[in-house]
Amino acid sequence: MAEAGRSRLFGTDGVRGVAGLELTAQLALDLSVAAATVLGGREGRDGRPVAVVGRDPRVSGEFLEAAVVAGLASSGVDVLRLGVIPTPGVAYLTGALDADFGVVISASHNPAADNGIKFFGPGGVKLPDATEDAIEARLREPVRSAGVLAESGRIRDAAAEHGRYLDYLLATLPGAPQPPLGGLRVVADCAHGAAYRLAPQALRRAGAEVITIGTAPDGLNINEGCGSTALGPLRAAVVEHGADAGIAYDGDADRCLAVDGEGEPLDGDQILTILATGLKEAGRLTGDAVVVTVMSNQGFHVAMREAGIEVIETPVGDKHVSAVMRDGGYVLGGEQSGHIIMGEHATTGDGLLTSLQLLAAVNRRGVPLAAAAKMMPKYPQVLVNVPGDASQLGPAVDAAVQRAEDQLGGDGRILVRPSGTEPKIRLMIQARDAVLAERVIGQLAEEVRRALADR
Repeated sequence: MAEAGRSRLFGTDGVRGVAGLELTAQLALDLSVAAATVLGGREGRDGRPVAVVGRDPRVSGEFLEAAVVAGLASSGVDVLRLGVIPTPGVAYLTGALDADFGVVISASHNPAADNGIKFFGPGGVKLPDATEDAIEARLREPVRSAGVLAESGRIRDAAAEHGRYLDYLLATLPGAPQPPLGGLRVVADCAHGAAYRLAPQALRRAGAEVITIGTAPDGLNINEGCGSTALGPLRAAVVEHGADAGIAYDGDADRCLAVDGEGEPLDGDQILTILATGLKEAGRLTGDAVVVTVMSNQGFHVAMREAGIEVIETPVGDKHVSAVMRDGGYVLGGEQSGHIIMGEHATTGDGLLTSLQLLAAVNRRGVPLAAAAKMMPKYPQVLVNVPGDASQLGPAVDAAVQRAEDQLGGDGRILVRPSGTEPKIRLMIQARDAVLAERVIGQLAEEVRRALADR
């Protein structure tokens, strides 16, 4: 448990903050020392612990990587430094190289000024809250020993292991048609992020003709008007080049969104619909079930019901999806944001894997991506962020939510939750009628602001 009265250091996806201000080199070093203490003593392991470390290309990643590597090595951990690589590449290589744990330095879809540090345990799985709390508790101890083990760890550059990750991705594709993406013209927007080299390589090796945008990172332009948070350039490029599809990755490429040949976007729910129905038809959807978060679109639930697929919901955060999938043995889950976990192949969301599997599934069906996307009737959805601390909300907001639900008449859904990465309260309303959704969320947002002001 986190210390009473103190906010938890770990958010929904690691430790994040403005680089150099909130996430300092000292914090990165201390955090890595604490992580080495908690994660570096795998039972039955001989010799020094081993950690793999990767990052996205934002400029602050350079000094944070140096601090993390120094903290680990000074604590007796051997470090395999992967350099710039997608987050799921670190997860995969943690398992493939039999490392004790993995470290990623990235703030994903956030602006370049932000950065973050997160950890993977043995096998490349995300850490449970209890393990993160143990790392935080170790970090907060007033006195720490100078090192975990008697001797320092060694540091080795391991960028050559990127090829192992790329080979693994391609090995997940079906044997037919040959090649799996043959005949497809695809635009890939890599968000000037971690996938700027590997994503185009993977798509081309799978047989697609690839046009790229967002592949010139300079350390400051990551996610800037491109990638999964800004689909405009990708939509325009797909139409301009007459492409069959477009794929937009985020800064660390643990997720992706898609654009069909008509320039219309597909979100994670629509991607999941295509993948889930394909797996069910192939007899590979364990339990005929898919795991999603409470943010999933109501239209997704309708599509899954019609396909005979059970929907299992979790709190927001792909680590919750992953945990439920592991516990239940499910093979598919994800989030509307494009974090898709394909349990047959990966332990975490992987944008490159998702894009390859999505395009291969559509290519096998012999239909345009736009036609496949229509399997899911998408309910209009409205999102509003209200600055503030969700812990300050009380019964007045509960009553406001009930009034909003009454206005929707049972044909829609409402979600009020704290952001896991920012001091904001996220409001979501879905309804068949877009005008009604806009009106109801406007009223609800105003009541939330009033409730915060009255505290």
